[in-house]
Amino acid sequence: MTPLEALKHYFGYGEFRPGQATIIEAALDNRDVLAILPTGGGKSLCFQLPALLSPGLTLVVSPLIALMKDQVDQLQNMGIPALFVNSSLTARENNAALQQVRSGTVKLLYVAPERLLNGTFDDFLQDLKLSRLVVDEAHCVSEWGHDFRPHYRQLRLVRQHFPHLPVMALTATATDRVQQDIQTQLELRDPVVHIASFNRPNLFYEVLDKGGQAQALRTLLGLMRRHEGSTIIYCATRKGVEKLVAQLAEAGISALPYHAGLPRDLREENQTRFIRDDVAVMVATIAFGMGVNKPDVRLVVHYDLPKTIEGYYQESGRAGRDGDPAHCALLFSPADILQAKWFIRQKVDPETGEPLVAEQRIAMQQLQQMTGYAESSWCRRTLLLGYFGESFAGSCGGCDNCRDPKPVVDWTVDAQKLLSAVKRTGERFGLRYVIEVLRGKLTDKMQQYGHERLSVFGIGQDKSVREWRQLGRVLVQRGWVTASEDGFGIVTLNDSSWQILRGELRVDVPVLQAKRERELVPKANLTGEETHPGSVEEALFAQLRALRKRLADQQSVPPYVIFSDASLREMCRLRPRSLGEFAKVTGVGSTKLERYGEVFVAGIREFEAEAVSGRVVADAKTRRSRGGTYQQTWELFHQGLGVEGISERRGIRVETVWEHLAQAARRGHGVDLNRLVDPGRQQVIAEALQQVGGEKLKPVFEALGGNYSYGEIRLVRAVRFGR
Repeated sequence: MTPLEALKHYFGYGEFRPGQATIIEAALDNRDVLAILPTGGGKSLCFQLPALLSPGLTLVVSPLIALMKDQVDQLQNMGIPALFVNSSLTARENNAALQQVRSGTVKLLYVAPERLLNGTFDDFLQDLKLSRLVVDEAHCVSEWGHDFRPHYRQLRLVRQHFPHLPVMALTATATDRVQQDIQTQLELRDPVVHIASFNRPNLFYEVLDKGGQAQALRTLLGLMRRHEGSTIIYCATRKGVEKLVAQLAEAGISALPYHAGLPRDLREENQTRFIRDDVAVMVATIAFGMGVNKPDVRLVVHYDLPKTIEGYYQESGRAGRDGDPAHCALLFSPADILQAKWFIRQKVDPETGEPLVAEQRIAMQQLQQMTGYAESSWCRRTLLLGYFGESFAGSCGGCDNCRDPKPVVDWTVDAQKLLSAVKRTGERFGLRYVIEVLRGKLTDKMQQYGHERLSVFGIGQDKSVREWRQLGRVLVQRGWVTASEDGFGIVTLNDSSWQILRGELRVDVPVLQAKRERELVPKANLTGEETHPGSVEEALFAQLRALRKRLADQQSVPPYVIFSDASLREMCRLRPRSLGEFAKVTGVGSTKLERYGEVFVAGIREFEAEAVSGRVVADAKTRRSRGGTYQQTWELFHQGLGVEGISERRGIRVETVWEHLAQAARRGHGVDLNRLVDPGRQQVIAEALQQVGGEKLKPVFEALGGNYSYGEIRLVRAVRFGR
């Protein structure tokens, strides 16, 4: 079987994504490989497919239990023999898995680095025929990476124990420095290195003014209203997570918390509920995400300033893994900088309490880079890609700065002043010191070096420190001056610098202007097309999503393990009426054809029968004429469906159904409250609303001891009090 034939047979795809064929060919030639592909670029297939075409066992090192389970669930659902062994299994389950591996029937075995380095496990591997060692999330090897893990550093011992075993290292994010460190630490031998573009064209990036707490929450709620679907919200602290979850609950939005302070069982439960679409919103610290392969996250919001650009790219990249348009928003406030600096000052030696000066210095430079991104008026995609050494022409059309560019002013003369100060101070200092020279700030350090006698001393007093910083960031971000990456940020001149000094290159700097949040939000997705198909196709898509959810719940797996949204949309377009036609849908391999073909084809036939009878068409016309999505929910309720039935039919959350019905009641549509809430329960809720007040739901929920759902409270408030 050729790689392309295996791709269709097992995975259901007719062609490889960019770079995959090259990586797979190198793996099949038993070459060492370093592959860097962006999130959603198909990294996993690069080692999974060669494992199926190679004799023996492929050993996959993965840092997180959730990541192992997710990939093994998907592989097993495609009929591929894969297992994992980790601490989530009982001793009996682990032994059973290892026995199965010994039998030679397993093609991929996922393990944590700690287990792989265990002497007993090493002895177990000596008796097996191994085909390849795969190091997933390989940036964890490097201390320069954003998620360094010491056990990964010891994986070179595995190489030494199995010297002839080819190694494949994969990651989504790695600077040049991290790439070199990965090759050194894993002792890769003449590796095939494939670096794909870091660009994610389906993502829209924006930075919004955070303001105070009330404004931040309003901005967040506005984003969530405009971007329906799964949402991840990142906060800097555990306390921030818990507070925001409570605020969202008061606003009637069900959200789950995730942070290291929660019991492990609760973290796992919350993560499972999120990836299985039981709840649409996750509020988390950066402890959440790397082990989550959920492809249909439509919105990622950073409620606080991230620590590094690399971390921000990784976290925001959890949106839109399926390739569909998704939104990445950062809420920024200067107060976040102060908070971040406080955290940096906490980096001290655990034994002596002395500051870890080198770590603090590097962290401070990373913070400056992140602040520069947040405050920049330049193309955000260019800034992100430039961090990883990739050039981008700008004017991406997929960020707030390109959609709504600011006016610019010519600051070439000021740039010449700054560059002259860099040169005359010996190219030995960072921007902060250079700005002090320009501003004429007489300090002990200035006098120590005699720089108060330079001709450039004090020539920049006509501009504020903030304006000089802005100019400095523009020069660094555009590569017109070079800043060291050692934490000191020492500025040196390059060829572009000399072009500016000779007057051959003009320096335009955007004028900072306050923007209202609503002006930054694009009115269409990145493709310029409607997000949803026509109303009839939308109805079929919702029906197929509901079918997929039922099957996923029966198997205790996330819905995307059954089929991706992209596959469901293709089913809506093609309307396959036979298994032969269904096999042509992207994502339908031989096992999924056998397992799900008949049930999905039957679902499509049933839908078309209803369409012929006019029921679907009539419903579609009603939806088009009346507009808003809450009317669709009310119509189904009026036809006799209950909350669960509407949720299943429309493929939306139960909480959303309650919200829609409350909205319908407030707008004058008749809602029979007795069908949903027992009259006795209605009375108790009504009394609590009168006693506590109904402006916010959480106090009412707590006054009722948590025995009444937010949905019940919201609907009683809407029907009986009109709010």
